[in-house]
Amino acid sequence: DVLLLENVRFHATEEANGKELAKQLAALAEIYVNDAFGSAHRAHSSTAGVAEFLPAVSGLLMEKELAWLHDELENPERPFVVILGGAKVSDKIAVINRLIEKADTIIIGGGMAYTFRKLVQGITLGKSLYKPEWEPIAQAALDKAAARGVKILIPVDALITDAFDFDAKKLGNTRYTGVNESIPEGWEGVDIGPESVKLFGEEIAKAKTVIWNGPMGVFEIKEAAKGTFDIAEVIAANSTAKNIIGGGDSVKAVKKAGVADKMTFISTGGGASLELLEGKVLPGVAALADA
Repeated sequence: DVLLLENVRFHATEEANGKELAKQLAALAEIYVNDAFGSAHRAHSSTAGVAEFLPAVSGLLMEKELAWLHDELENPERPFVVILGGAKVSDKIAVINRLIEKADTIIIGGGMAYTFRKLVQGITLGKSLYKPEWEPIAQAALDKAAARGVKILIPVDALITDAFDFDAKKLGNTRYTGVNESIPEGWEGVDIGPESVKLFGEEIAKAKTVIWNGPMGVFEIKEAAKGTFDIAEVIAANSTAKNIIGGGDSVKAVKKAGVADKMTFISTGGGASLELLEGKVLPGVAALADA
């Protein structure tokens, strides 16, 4: 028999890992199989609590996710290139620091790259995404990479705009900067430029293992999507590498770019993928006997 339950988050204690709810769920079955990798970073009644009250094992998808996002990191085929995008340095610094210990090259794009560009290239950023408090953590990552002989690649040019309305998905006037050119006051970076794509592409083409997590720009806006899509195509063109897409916006990007079928593995997790790449123990995985 198959019994399909209503969305368990409608229950008040699900997200608090309520033990009574976990017991009620456990009473319905003889064995618990967790195949919801995308929720494995949540310590909820249905992901962690239920496993305390009956035998619990991984599903086939869960096994595959852990194999690619955990086991592959421990013994990657080299050169191993990691591509990280996203908005804030503070959101990705944990994964940057962990992967410095694993990778040969880390490519940094997206909004968080502007802090690194200011530190390394000495450029001004206009009104690009940046906070002074991000500088020390970015510098610490650069120092750690240098000490370990890990190459950090950052953009050398950018698509900039003088007006940016994310909700309306509109940009004002746009242009590409020159190489290592400062961004003028009143303008902000919204994508990497062609010279950055070329620089990153040369490194990706040499890789035997690639992990990508996070877009290169504001790819939700058509005019600022080219850099992200170009990187997706460069990854896809390296058919001899293991190309791993680490969930979230990167998955949307490879699908929109039409190259999803050329990737070795595409994760179904967003936050779960990121936390696993950070080296965290996922509650929903820790609860399983075979994990």
